[in-house]
Amino acid sequence: MANDKKFVEQITSMEEDFAKWYTDIVKKADLIDYSSVKGCMIIRPYGYAIWENIQKILDARFKESGVENVYMPMFIPESLLTKEKEHVEGFAPEVAWVTHGGSERLTERLCVRPTSETLFCEHFANIIKSYRDLPMVYNQWCSVVRWEKTTRPFLRSREFLWQEGHTMHRTAKEAEARTVQMLNLYADFFEQDLGMPVVRGQKTEKEKFAGAKATYTVEALMHDGKALQGGTSHNFGTGFSEAFGIQFLDSDNTLKYPHETSWVVSTRIIGGIIMTHGDDSGLVLPPAVAPIQVVVIPVQMHKAGVLEAAQKIADTLKEAGIRVKLDDSDQLPGWKFSEYEMKGVPLRVEIGPRDLQENKCVIVRRDNREKSFISLDTLVESVQGGLEALRQAIYEKALKNREERTFTATTMEELVEIASTKSGYIRAMWCGDLACELKLKEEADVSSRCIPFGGQPVGTTCVCCGREAKKLVLWGKAY
Repeated sequence: MANDKKFVEQITSMEEDFAKWYTDIVKKADLIDYSSVKGCMIIRPYGYAIWENIQKILDARFKESGVENVYMPMFIPESLLTKEKEHVEGFAPEVAWVTHGGSERLTERLCVRPTSETLFCEHFANIIKSYRDLPMVYNQWCSVVRWEKTTRPFLRSREFLWQEGHTMHRTAKEAEARTVQMLNLYADFFEQDLGMPVVRGQKTEKEKFAGAKATYTVEALMHDGKALQGGTSHNFGTGFSEAFGIQFLDSDNTLKYPHETSWVVSTRIIGGIIMTHGDDSGLVLPPAVAPIQVVVIPVQMHKAGVLEAAQKIADTLKEAGIRVKLDDSDQLPGWKFSEYEMKGVPLRVEIGPRDLQENKCVIVRRDNREKSFISLDTLVESVQGGLEALRQAIYEKALKNREERTFTATTMEELVEIASTKSGYIRAMWCGDLACELKLKEEADVSSRCIPFGGQPVGTTCVCCGREAKKLVLWGKAY
């Protein structure tokens, strides 16, 4: 147990220094390593396995909704990028440029994609001819590059992985329906698979995606009270269609511009999982995306029959479709317990000589370290129940954290006081004026996270200027 204690102490306490705690975990849980390219990370096998599970779940959800996967080039000609003025202005400061091919200077600079609206639109302009071609519901899994000045693993890096959906529709109504559909798909994924409660809402004009008519978002609250934008869904209207000359012949024999949507989540989800569920012993992974859902640890495995029984447990769980690892290494059990706690494995199964004699084993939950003695005859059912119980428990814990960190302000003084002494969401009314939004950022250091769907008013006047309020807004500090 001495080794166990020393191992855990390598993680900075989250209450002492949350940022250092986060960095300790992403390194010590073998999620990432730093590369020689400043601002870029190496995603190690364990970290990438989490992303693969995220991909697998989301990809299946996408395809159930009619999405098809494609792949676009990673380079965008400068002339193509500049076709939509608002879009290019929004990304200009973060664009990485290719100026040479081999030893020759290119006649036109190539942008390394920060996002792919322009590439999709060029393609759509070539293939959309008739209303019968619509809708086109495409998605790609890829990496993008944004030359960020300040970086943190998963949360903000110069190259990161994501999916980006791009769709074209015959009518504004169909496009809006798809925009909302994908937002709800993301919300269900976060809550059902990741155990992360989210607020669904609309971004303000200032915070919406460059070139979008409207941006919808799912916002999650981290353990430290800062918000994380989990996923976004954008309604572009016909802005890109008009800029790129995308038209279709409708059934009334007239040419019309199709309506476009786009929707995105990225590897910052992994950062969100860490900061929502992790503790001072390491990761706490939702079972749906955990690379290892159950680790089997034989205790006193030199004793007759123990290792064989552990192997049988592992085989039985694998046959039931559970991701399981048998650790039969020569490390001490205490070291193994700490190792898999650090890695956030949802359940640990222990079996020793006495357990074997009594036809039972021990199940330990990662979130609360609760131990259960269960019969080997009910192994699969007990493990499945334990995984579901953990999923529900981490969701409820995160929801409680959000509820306890959601405050209400009706005056500027109240909002500034809350923002300076507490962390979390602040519910306050807003007149819709950009000047007030900017003033709140300047004086309280908060940004508008979203205008929540179905949000109940907490007053009739703007928290900033005192004029008539138009919207309830969630304000807060964010990653």
